[in-house]
Amino acid sequence: MRRIYIVFVFFVLCGACKKETKVTLNEGEWIGELSVMDNEILPFNFEVSKVGPQEYHIKIINGDEIIEVDEVQVINDSIIIRTPVFEGYIAGKFSSNTIKGEFIKESLNRVVPFTAKHGVTERFVETEPSSINVSGNWEVVFNPEGETERYIAKGIFEQTGKKVKGTFRTTTGDYRYLEGVVDVDTLKLSVFDGAHAFLFKAKVTDSTLYGAFYSGNHSKELFIGKRNENYTLPDANSLTFLKPGFTNFNFSFPNESGKIVSLHDPQFKDKVVVVQIMGTWCPNCLDETRFYVKYLKENQKKDIEFVALAFEYAKTKEKAFASIQRLKDRTAVPYPVLLVQYGSSNKKEAQEKLPMLNHVLSYPTSIFIDKKGQVRKIHTGFNGPATGEKHTVFKKEFYAFVDSLLIE
Repeated sequence: MRRIYIVFVFFVLCGACKKETKVTLNEGEWIGELSVMDNEILPFNFEVSKVGPQEYHIKIINGDEIIEVDEVQVINDSIIIRTPVFEGYIAGKFSSNTIKGEFIKESLNRVVPFTAKHGVTERFVETEPSSINVSGNWEVVFNPEGETERYIAKGIFEQTGKKVKGTFRTTTGDYRYLEGVVDVDTLKLSVFDGAHAFLFKAKVTDSTLYGAFYSGNHSKELFIGKRNENYTLPDANSLTFLKPGFTNFNFSFPNESGKIVSLHDPQFKDKVVVVQIMGTWCPNCLDETRFYVKYLKENQKKDIEFVALAFEYAKTKEKAFASIQRLKDRTAVPYPVLLVQYGSSNKKEAQEKLPMLNHVLSYPTSIFIDKKGQVRKIHTGFNGPATGEKHTVFKKEFYAFVDSLLIE
């Protein structure tokens, strides 16, 4: 942690020592590169636009996703880039055509070397043409040799020429908007959104995948896959449930004012209640939160309440609530977000806070409670916009199920 603050202070002080320096960051297309494990490079695209003297906005581009970044701080030739909602930020020194620095997550003590170049548009440089097309569905296993680390996924890819877009769906969510190429016999996919810094690299045939998944420079997982157009994951409504002996769900946790909020409070009486288990650091949770915010905006007069239970890895309660407030401000969350745990997002510890559940398998998880206080469904994970048709199906099922509870 100490090193992170030293890095931050270094950039700021160095900029302050050069008051005469007025470096202008070039507008237009850039390529960012994060140095992950095994000397691999995780690339991502972004665009810079100037909105005032030494004031910039940035668009991070992952496939069909565009992330608007309006928190760009420049002091002479030092720069800090903060993506919306998430804690992680990029701090560095820049010239007109380059940025060199680090991607930093303070609460997790993670620092990833970062560089960027202006005028580069290709995320991956392909060396040779390929006859392989990965479009379609893939049955995938991560950590196939592990006993406890092993998990399943569904690869969903669309390839046009060499270019590939898609994602991996798991039982706990999806890896959001991946973009990349097939280079001869190698599939390369990446995403960066301020929370996720993911690189997938695999040897591929028309029917098999053998590769490695890098998360920043702190994690590497092997994976294998085979083409299977009919492959489906387990039902997300069957994975989390009330343990035997428990007939209902309850909570009592503080909001940002220190007030304890409980399911027994008057605001939830005779209402359908959706309890969202989440964390402000979690991109799938952000996707789900945006969906819930939109739903409430369009259905203000219905007898339904939402409440979020936040599990934060911020080191202190104050920082955890600051992250919650940042989420509420940036996404206009109208419902309570209660702090359940800080200092760790460990799922075993989370389950101890909610002993009526068989486990906390995923952030997010949503618990649907009817007007009589009975749990009617628990949905594990969230199929975000990157999953395409699956996201559309989820939305239809959500509206239909909630409407059925509302008319009871």
